[in-house]
Amino acid sequence: MCTACGVPTHVPHLDEQPLPAPRKFAALRNRDCRPYLFGAGLAMMADNIEHVITYWVLWEKFHSPALAGFEVISHWLPFLAFSIWFGSLADRFDCRRVIQSAQVLFMAVSVAWGVLFLTNSLRMWEACVLLVLHGLAGALWAPAEQLMLHDFVGAAELPSAVRLNATFRSLGILFGPVVGSALLLGLGPVAGIFANVAFYLPLTLFLFRTRFTGHTRDSHARPRVGAVESLRVLREVGADRTLVSMIILAGLGSFFVGASMQTSMPIFANYFGGASAGSAYGVLLFANGAGGVLGGLLLEATGRVKPNVTAAVISTFIYGLASLGFALTTSYLLAIILLLVGGVANLASMAISQTVVQLRAPAADRGRVIGVYGMSASGLRAGSGFTVGLLGAAIGVHASFALSAGALSAGAILAGVFALRGHRAE
Repeated sequence: MCTACGVPTHVPHLDEQPLPAPRKFAALRNRDCRPYLFGAGLAMMADNIEHVITYWVLWEKFHSPALAGFEVISHWLPFLAFSIWFGSLADRFDCRRVIQSAQVLFMAVSVAWGVLFLTNSLRMWEACVLLVLHGLAGALWAPAEQLMLHDFVGAAELPSAVRLNATFRSLGILFGPVVGSALLLGLGPVAGIFANVAFYLPLTLFLFRTRFTGHTRDSHARPRVGAVESLRVLREVGADRTLVSMIILAGLGSFFVGASMQTSMPIFANYFGGASAGSAYGVLLFANGAGGVLGGLLLEATGRVKPNVTAAVISTFIYGLASLGFALTTSYLLAIILLLVGGVANLASMAISQTVVQLRAPAADRGRVIGVYGMSASGLRAGSGFTVGLLGAAIGVHASFALSAGALSAGAILAGVFALRGHRAE
């Protein structure tokens, strides 16, 4: 330990000392964590229902690939700009109230969409404002959510909580398109987006009942919210080679592919589905979500993939290859299979890296360390709006998506080499 700055001069590499495997499905056995996981899954489903309805309406109304790119940029840029600050809020205040504030903002945005759809007065600038507000709600939720998971189960069962939380989020991504398509086709965009508000309520109400605040297991003093403290955390993260490796890998996946897969799906649906583009849209989104659920269940049930740098590199590389194949294939069936494979690999990459970051973060700075990770894992998804969306306006979405996916696979290899050199240096 450096006596001057308090930064560890050597941290054992996770490939040297693998983390002990917790009980299978341990977080679901926890009576406090279990309702949170279900509530978070419903809230994530509501998030994706909103995406399904609004992205379809925006494409049908404006037919703008550039707007599809902005959907990505505006949604994820708040993570890049505010993740550390929102992490400071999670470190400082009751995480229940932080999450509830985010849920209220989600609901307000859905209501605003509904009013604009109902009055047929939606303009592009209004859509842009609502997309940004939706992104702010997600960024505010993220660090507090991870602190709540740690508080519910403790360090020993945290890997299970992170994996299952990612799995329930993938369930939201899986069923969001199904429910969103049903609401869109059955009720129409106006009634569908108003009905979507109800799915945010279970998590919001549960947080009034739970005694956990995100800090009940920690006895440290609450840090101040400020730029100086955030800079200190950034320096400490930079001294940990394992954390840097996880942040790089998460950033690569976010920047080159990120959320553009979902926002570009109407374009791919029109390509594969033709006259049945609406049905193809739901099927493709369902396949992507199903891959994430399958990956989470496999990781939790088998426990064979350990949270280490090697597993994170391999899963990120496979995610890039699957995305590349999806962009290039002309086969609808093969596209579905590749989405499944990519979903499995993407969830594995996210769950592994998030677990490592959570376990290595100091208790007093956990929210801000998670915020640094969030800047990369979520904030850089704004970059995929440029690499896929805006570039797609110039050369076509298929070509831009293929180039971005290829860059992701190449970047994963380079990140693996960087991590290996850091391991040898340690």
